[in-house]
Amino acid sequence: MTTVTVTVTATAELLTVPEVMARLKVGRSKVYDLIRSRRLVSIKIDGARRIPAAAVRDFVLGQIEEAA
Repeated sequence: MTTVTVTVTATAELLTVPEVMARLKVGRSKVYDLIRSRRLVSIKIDGARRIPAAAVRDFVLGQIEEAA
C-alpha cells in the first residue's frame, strides 16, 4: 500500500468532474479513467467526486514533461 501525503490549504479549489472535463477538453469517462488509474488525484465528499485544481495542473505539467 502506498501512502501519499498531500498539503491542502483552506483555499484549495475543488473541481467537479464536468469542470475537469472542460479544462482538459476530454469526456467524462476519460476523467474517471484518469482517476481510476491514479494519474489524477481526487477525493470524495459525501459521495461527490472532487478534484483539486492543483491536481489538474500537476497532471498537465506531467504530460508536458513526458512529451518533451
